[in-house]
Amino acid sequence: MNKQKAKKAGLKRRERRVRAKIFGTAERPRLSVHRTNAHIYAQVIDDVDSKTICTASTLDPEFRATGKIGSNKEAAELVGELIGKRALEKGVTEVMFDRGGRIYHGRVKALADGARNAGLKF
Repeated sequence: MNKQKAKKAGLKRRERRVRAKIFGTAERPRLSVHRTNAHIYAQVIDDVDSKTICTASTLDPEFRATGKIGSNKEAAELVGELIGKRALEKGVTEVMFDRGGRIYHGRVKALADGARNAGLKF
């Protein structure tokens, strides 16, 4: 197995391990984070009904209007604030944080801090 496949397999394994412990309900949905080299994405998901309640990413027109780029901590914090604001508009106040197999550090942590600043509890 080459190095790239091994890294991807490790990420998938960690992702499955995290998802085995976290399950979003209507009262407390899951805040899922997906990070790439260029962008960061966040979704609030109700796993019972298999529905996405709201989303935010660095590709949103609201984010693009700020003029920031999507590959740094400031952008991740802004996406966290966007997802927090949208979740509160939908009536969600508490979530379970799903880091998606990534380390809780850097852009993932910045997104979580932004969501907390917007008023989400987790």
